[in-house]
Amino acid sequence: MVTIQEIKNAHAKVRSGGDFPQYIRDLKGLGIVRYETYVSDGHTEYWTENGETVISEEKYDFLEVEKMSNVEGFRRGLREHQEGKSDYMGFCRMCAENGVKKWVVSMGEMTCVYFDVSGVMMVEERIPE
Repeated sequence: MVTIQEIKNAHAKVRSGGDFPQYIRDLKGLGIVRYETYVSDGHTEYWTENGETVISEEKYDFLEVEKMSNVEGFRRGLREHQEGKSDYMGFCRMCAENGVKKWVVSMGEMTCVYFDVSGVMMVEERIPE
């Protein structure tokens, strides 16, 4: 069974969005097949190939997620994050400001999909392997 500590160890290596593909490879190595991260408090639900679910604690104080999504503002902020211009907390604040409720990562499809508060997909990205 995968532990939250193993996941934290993998996440500790992430300094910017440029580190994200390696983080996904590390999680795949732990047997994780999917996860959902919630912007309001940073908690994440992980699903493993064995059908187990592991839920992390909140990572930061509550962030109010805007009710109106701003896809173009989010795309711009995402691009900057991937270029290493923000840290994880800055990325989460930018998500909240642009109406991103959560992101869902599928290791099988190698995608990261961002959703607004209404559950509408805002952006879908392929994760480099």
